[in-house]
Amino acid sequence: MTPLTTPAPQSELPGRIMAREMAEQPAVLRRILDEGAPAIRKVAQEIAARAPRFVLLTARGTSDHAALYAKYLLEVRLGLPCGLTSMSTTTAYGARPDLTDVLVVTVSQSGGSPDLVASTRAAREAGALTLAVTNNPDSPLAGVSEYHVDIMAGPEKALPATKTYTASLLALYLLVEGLRGGDGAPAQVLPDLAAGLLARQDEVRALAARYRFAERMVITSRGYGYPTAKEAALKLMETSYIPALAYSGADLLHGPLAMVDNVSPVIAVVTDGKGGEALQPVLDRLRGRGADLVVVGPRSQVEQASAGFVLPTDGVVEEVQPVLEIIPLQLLAYEVTIARGQDPDAPRALAKVTQTH
Repeated sequence: MTPLTTPAPQSELPGRIMAREMAEQPAVLRRILDEGAPAIRKVAQEIAARAPRFVLLTARGTSDHAALYAKYLLEVRLGLPCGLTSMSTTTAYGARPDLTDVLVVTVSQSGGSPDLVASTRAAREAGALTLAVTNNPDSPLAGVSEYHVDIMAGPEKALPATKTYTASLLALYLLVEGLRGGDGAPAQVLPDLAAGLLARQDEVRALAARYRFAERMVITSRGYGYPTAKEAALKLMETSYIPALAYSGADLLHGPLAMVDNVSPVIAVVTDGKGGEALQPVLDRLRGRGADLVVVGPRSQVEQASAGFVLPTDGVVEEVQPVLEIIPLQLLAYEVTIARGQDPDAPRALAKVTQTH
C-alpha cells in the first residue's frame, strides 16, 4: 500500500507570511487615507509654517528607496532642494554641520536602528526640524524626533518588507501634498487598484518561469519609477538570492549597457508620464541589443517588449504610480523564490531590525 503523504500545515508553507502581508496592502492603503491622512496633514502644515530651506532624507534598505521617492516628490512638486544623507559622516566621523532651518526626514519601518536614531538626534541638536516616518510610534526614532508620521501598516513579520514599503510611499506622498497645500485626492484610487493587481498573481507566476534559472538580472527605470527599480532589485536579491542590479536608465547607458545580452533578463519599470518618456531611448537601445526585455508599465509599452505586466495607469497621476508599480514586482520576487525551492519568509543571514551603528 502506498503511504499517504500528510500535507504541510498552513503555518509551515514557505512564504505564507510574506503572501499574507502583500495581500494586506489594499487595506493598509485605505487605512492611511481614511484614518491617517488628517494627522499627516497637520504635521505637514506645522512644518510648512516653519519654511525649511531644504530637506535631508535619512534611511536604510527598503526605507531608503521610499526616501528616494520622497526626494523626487519634494524636488518636483515643491521645488525644494533635497539630499540623501550619509549617516557615517555623523555616526562614524562625528561631523556636526549647521542644520538650522533644514528639514531632516528619517524613514524607518521599525524606528529601531541605532544609526538612524543617533543621526536624527544629532540633526536635531544641530538645529534641524526632525520628522520620523515609521511603523512604530513608540520607537526610539519617534522618541528623538520633533515630529512623527505613523504609516499604520500593522505588524510586519516577514523579513522582506512589502506592506510597509507601499504604506511609506503613500504617507510620504500625503506629507508632500500637505506641504504644498494639496488634499492628496489622486491617491484615493490606490486601494482598489492595488487589490486588482494582487488578484493577477497567476500572470506573475507565469512571468516568474522566465527567471527561475536566471544568474543575474538588470532592472531599470527613470524618474518616479527609479525607486521602484531599486526596491524590486532588493526584493529579488534578499528572497531568491539572484544578483539583481538596479540602474537609472541614464546611468545604464554610461557603461553597464555593455553587460546586457540576449540571455540576462532586463526588467524596465515604465512610469506613464515624463519618467517613461525619458526612458524611451534606453528601451530602444535595449531592444536593439536583443535584450530579453520585460516591461512593467502601460499596455502600449508592454506590447513592444518580450513580455510584461500591464499596469492600470489610465487616469492615475505619475507621482502615485510607484505605489502600484512595486506590487507585481513584490509578487515576482515571491514567485521566483518559491519556484527555486526557497522560503521568502526566511532569507538567510537577515534580521528584521538591522543593528547598524
